[in-house]
Amino acid sequence: METTIAGKNIAVNDEGYLTDLNQWSREVAEAIAQEEGIQLTDDHMPVIEYLQEQYKNEVPLSIRKVGKSGVVDIKGFYALFPGGPLKKASRIAGIPKPASCI
Repeated sequence: METTIAGKNIAVNDEGYLTDLNQWSREVAEAIAQEEGIQLTDDHMPVIEYLQEQYKNEVPLSIRKVGKSGVVDIKGFYALFPGGPLKKASRIAGIPKPASCI
């Protein structure tokens, strides 16, 4: 399925997660963040880069793992991505929804 994000045709699944990380860009991330009610800042980027790196290395993600990453603590993760931090952060990062998310 395709949708238009930030003026580009982007392949997504039925939940709105990108299916091709190569289509991700900062502009796409900002547009998705806006849909999620998040104003993307430079504080968000290290978390997004961490999630992408873990995904590329096929490391399963969890909120606890992100909290222990040294990139952001759990409280900070919730502050940056309120109301479902791992789901929202993964969608903004252009990676599939982690299996640990309902």
